[in-house]
Amino acid sequence: MEPGPVPRGRGWGSASCVLTGASRGFGRSLARLLAPRLGRGSLLLLLARSEAPLAELARELRATGPGIRVEFVAADLGCRQGMQRAAAALRELLPAAPADRLLLVNNAGSLGDISKSFLDLTDPEEINSYFAFNVTSALCLTSTALQAFGKRPGSSRTVVNVSSLCALKPFKNWTLYCSGKASRDMMFQVLALEEPDVRVLNYAPGPLDTDMQLLARTKTGDPEMRRFFQNLQESGQLIDCTVSAQKLVNLLEEDTFRSGAHVDFYDI
Repeated sequence: MEPGPVPRGRGWGSASCVLTGASRGFGRSLARLLAPRLGRGSLLLLLARSEAPLAELARELRATGPGIRVEFVAADLGCRQGMQRAAAALRELLPAAPADRLLLVNNAGSLGDISKSFLDLTDPEEINSYFAFNVTSALCLTSTALQAFGKRPGSSRTVVNVSSLCALKPFKNWTLYCSGKASRDMMFQVLALEEPDVRVLNYAPGPLDTDMQLLARTKTGDPEMRRFFQNLQESGQLIDCTVSAQKLVNLLEEDTFRSGAHVDFYDI
């Protein structure tokens, strides 16, 4: 049974939260769960490519969460200009934010061209562009955020990587996605080793009912894999984004996971 509404700021104090991929799907659901938990004076920074849905979400959260500062930056994290815009926002907002806690959720990601097999991937520009958005941006944003927030006496810092079963298991036609997710998991495991005072979590949210899953069941090149994703939808096994986001919030509130661990929705 899912817990009911939580009183504002319970156990969170004054927090600085940064959420990428916030404009839709899992990120949007997570933002709606995080906002009521933030104490007065907290900062919630939303990042995504699409400005209109970001602005709409920011207005909604400001109306339902008085006392917190909600900012948003529309930026394509796969290009230099977008990364610079996002990094500038982190350097401007985080040092001045009065916060007992930093929470950074790396949620932004893409599937890549799943109609292509391994042998179809011959264009270095396509591959480099994929990894720039899905791996490089997560590394650069995380290091920038941790530096900008700094080490503050009595404060905590938590970094979440939204992972996938694909970080552990290969899927046909998903060369880029599986490689990117595996790379991110290992990258954040290294962070956990290097920075023992930073709590790091690789959270796999399960097969979510999103536009990405629609692409999976219609565009995956391998017929067997495409049918697998179709069966998930037809059998009602897709997970509502809010249900999975709530499990992540529960994990963060309990704070008992091993730093750097890969935790799947179905493990909880």
